[in-house]
Amino acid sequence: MVTVFCCFQSYVYSQEVNPKISKDTLKIGVKDSLVTKSIDTIAKPKEILEDIIDHSADSLIKQDIKNNKILMYKNAHVHYKDIDLTAGYIEINNNTNVVTAKGIKDSVGVYQEKPIFKQGNEETKQDSIVFNFKTEKAKIWGLQTEQQGVIIKGETTKKENDSTIFVRNIKFTTSEKENPDYYIKTNKAKIVPNKKLVIGVSNLVISDVPTPLFLPFAYIPLTKGTMSGFLMPTWGENNQQGYFLQNGGYYLAINDYVDLAVLGDVYTNGSWGIRTESNYAVRYKFSGSFSFRYENLINSLRGLSDYSRTTNYNIRWNHSQDTKASPNSRFSASVNMGSSKYYRQSLNEYNSNAFLNNTLSSSISYYKKFVGTPFNLSLSVTHSQNTNTESIIMSLPSLQINMDRIYPFVSKTGAKKNALQKLGVTYSLKGDNKINTSDKFFLKKEMFNNAKSGIQQNATFSTNMKLFKFFTLSPSANYKEVWNFDKISKTYNATENTIVTDTISGFNAFREYSAGVSLTTTIYGMFKFKKGRLQAIRHVMRPSISYGYKPDFSNYYESVQQSADPNDILEYSPFANGLYGSPSKSLSNSLNFSLNNTLEAKVMPKDSTDAKPEKITLINNLNLSASYNMAADSLKWSPVRMTAGTDFFNKKLNLNINATLDPYAINASGVRINTFNINNGGSLFRLTNAGLTMNYSLSSKKSKGKTSKQQQNANANNSDGIFGDNLNVSNRINNNEDSESKTKKAKLYNATFPWTLKLAYSLNYINTNRQNEISSNSLMFSGDIDLTPKWKVGFSSGYDIKNQGFSYTQLRFSRDLDSWKLNFNWVPFGTRQTYYFFIGVKSSMLSDLKYDKRQVPDRRLF
Repeated sequence: MVTVFCCFQSYVYSQEVNPKISKDTLKIGVKDSLVTKSIDTIAKPKEILEDIIDHSADSLIKQDIKNNKILMYKNAHVHYKDIDLTAGYIEINNNTNVVTAKGIKDSVGVYQEKPIFKQGNEETKQDSIVFNFKTEKAKIWGLQTEQQGVIIKGETTKKENDSTIFVRNIKFTTSEKENPDYYIKTNKAKIVPNKKLVIGVSNLVISDVPTPLFLPFAYIPLTKGTMSGFLMPTWGENNQQGYFLQNGGYYLAINDYVDLAVLGDVYTNGSWGIRTESNYAVRYKFSGSFSFRYENLINSLRGLSDYSRTTNYNIRWNHSQDTKASPNSRFSASVNMGSSKYYRQSLNEYNSNAFLNNTLSSSISYYKKFVGTPFNLSLSVTHSQNTNTESIIMSLPSLQINMDRIYPFVSKTGAKKNALQKLGVTYSLKGDNKINTSDKFFLKKEMFNNAKSGIQQNATFSTNMKLFKFFTLSPSANYKEVWNFDKISKTYNATENTIVTDTISGFNAFREYSAGVSLTTTIYGMFKFKKGRLQAIRHVMRPSISYGYKPDFSNYYESVQQSADPNDILEYSPFANGLYGSPSKSLSNSLNFSLNNTLEAKVMPKDSTDAKPEKITLINNLNLSASYNMAADSLKWSPVRMTAGTDFFNKKLNLNINATLDPYAINASGVRINTFNINNGGSLFRLTNAGLTMNYSLSSKKSKGKTSKQQQNANANNSDGIFGDNLNVSNRINNNEDSESKTKKAKLYNATFPWTLKLAYSLNYINTNRQNEISSNSLMFSGDIDLTPKWKVGFSSGYDIKNQGFSYTQLRFSRDLDSWKLNFNWVPFGTRQTYYFFIGVKSSMLSDLKYDKRQVPDRRLF
């Protein structure tokens, strides 16, 4: 039912302001109103309401004409402009423009169908409400609303026409339960939707028990999106630096594209640290993150024997370009550089991967494809750092120009029918400026003293042709030219009886070329079975034999007298210090052999109704390779190298094996001699190296399913499993997983315990010099189990079987407390022995409502 109140109200008004108008409106001489329109001398009153009011109800709609009211009962609904009101009972008073709404009681006395008031994007739920359509003021009892994730429950509420809300006896919480897990209780507050929330004296109540935590006043912004604010620190203590506050600072939301967080650490012994973190993103163009960390650390106290002081820093930058931004060019960066001892000495760095790895690497690259040509350009700056030796190798910069394979003799139609038409040519140019330095001279002028530059060009020519239908013959030729900008010159100093080495600047070059041909084919073998589920086994062999020839380029070598004897001559390469090595000195005339094998089986499924057989891989690869150098005067055969890999148990167990087999014997000193091992009283081959790796992954049926993006990234970076999780700070809680997953419900019966287990085993054997020993033998394992739908336990560890000791071990405990979250990470022993405890509210709006404590490992700084 729809009623237009504005017209009804106008009619009543006109009757009241003209009570003495004569009932006889007919007069002689008055013109026919159909011919001449009379002028109404009474001004039309202004409409009290500006829009039409729609209303409806399921049970009863009663119009009280005497009191000018409308009463609606059961699922009543009123709509006016952007205001929408539903309730069990609604009363509209047209005289006062006031709407009263409240719930109704069912047959058992339960109060239901409480009023729900919507205005624009704001929605509130209450026990009862009185609202004026004209002034848009309201008075509410039992208010319940949500502002940016914060649930607000008020006893008495007054709403002004500018949408400002005043509330008394209020509870603020993020718990969605009828009886919330916790709430902040205050006597009065002011709410400006989507702008701010101002509250008076407040008290934290947990499980309806007041705590001694009071807040005199609070100002909470309710703006949408990111906002600036302070980040509360974490506190703790250790034996060397004393008490500390970590990760406290300020978060600055600069704009929609970039933010900045400035964090600091303070220790009672005088140590301190500072960290800046920034994320940026422009949709459809690029995104990235940047962080800089600096620490000034003091060990022990000044005046004691173990007192020391050190500074460490670390720079990280990741930048990626959207593929849609520029299809023919891209810019990317992945930087991780700093002090070699940063990850081992830092008191606020818990990246397990970086700590256990002894290398840091960086790369900044730009790629450009020249459309319409076969050429592309790549310009990069790279950095490689060994944290054990503190050596740093940088390429500043590295330029590479590549030409895609072109076919100069292809037919006009593009067909490649013969060997000449299939002849392809590739070209590449690489230029490098490399710097080899150390932590001591990094970013100082001394780091450029040993810089080296050079250019290398390569051109390849290759084609292929069919031979006897089943064989593929592939001839090839290679040309290499190396440009250096200095060379070494050696002279004999007869006075001191030494060789003097000088570096002479200038352009120098050498050239090499080689040729080869390979013959390959594929052999298929099939063995069929007539009985049983096993139908057939297929064996695929890909043998290959190749011949390579490379001339002797000893003409580039020079000689120098190295002693008083003029016949004592030493040959050396002037290009020995070049980036790309020296020319080959000896003739290479060799045959290379390789054999690749795969083994597959066809098995019928257990369900006989399914007629399609299942293909199972028995051996993924079994590769054998060796070579024979016809130009060598001895030891012409190279060792045979073997690799093999396969999967078991529906690809849950991955097995890889490698071995090196030497056909030659060794003498008493462990040196290879030109005698076959079988002729020396041994076997056909001598096993010199062998390795075995196994990876096994198990999980319960309950835990099978799609892997989240966070987990996929973690697995790709190997941050879980062997090394465990990083102990990151919790200033800003990551709610991605919480927001994506639904609330878990516990089952009283038929309980399940989802779990995962990852095992990794590694074994290496060495016998190059009759050592006959196992060089490494270790087992690594990790996993997690959901003891209940809200309790989760995880672990990561390993055992060194050879040295008989546990490797890096981490235990993780997590508890979902609905609106709260509890985490406890513990490294029980080792150099990184530590723990981190956190309990806090999940909602980002109240993320500072938390308690966390961390123990920093007692790391010595020298």
